Amino acid sequence: MENSLFALFIVGLLGGGHCAGMCGGIVGALSMQSPARGAAALLVHLSYNVGRIASYVLAGFVAGLLGQAASNLLAWQNGLYLFASLMLIAMGLYLLGLPQFLAPLERGGQTLWQRIQPLTARFLPVRGPAQALPLGLLWGWLPCGLVYSALTTALAAGSAAKGALAMLAFGLGTLPNLLLAGVLLTRFTRFAQSRAIRRVSGLLVLSYGIMGVFNYLRA
Repeated sequence: MENSLFALFIVGLLGGGHCAGMCGGIVGALSMQSPARGAAALLVHLSYNVGRIASYVLAGFVAGLLGQAASNLLAWQNGLYLFASLMLIAMGLYLLGLPQFLAPLERGGQTLWQRIQPLTARFLPVRGPAQALPLGLLWGWLPCGLVYSALTTALAAGSAAKGALAMLAFGLGTLPNLLLAGVLLTRFTRFAQSRAIRRVSGLLVLSYGIMGVFNYLRA
């Protein structure tokens, strides 16, 4: 479980380009529309991200609960473990520059998002944390291949609590890319997106997935 948590944190941290592409628009809107400045502006962004990560944790809790319900079926449990390992491989390949393996997952989530997205208009423009927090809660359900692949690990975690913890690790990994702003964000993004860092991280996550498949085949 510890290896999976670390892998999910790394994927969230270094999947920064994907996060910026998916959520960068709303983060920019928070900066432009909110009258808050300085510490107050930071609180707005923090509230949005707390809401977003809370949605990840809730989804992880539900996924872990479903996995726990099926834990008495050994074949099903082993199948979940294999699927989670394959998703770690897909996430590793994403970090290595091969995102196409996660694209079908994003397309699959569009139906749910089409129902949720209109609700976000109620909290725009964002003028403070009171609008930013529920906006983040809703935006956390945006179709994202990285989120969905992380959820497979939560599904195979064995309990609702472990599933929630898995998604918390992933969510905390995504936090720097979406919370930091200005020069610091630019510098961090350059570091996270550097070829060497992405290769090392991709190979690390890929190795976790391959190790999981190997353990499945050996069992």
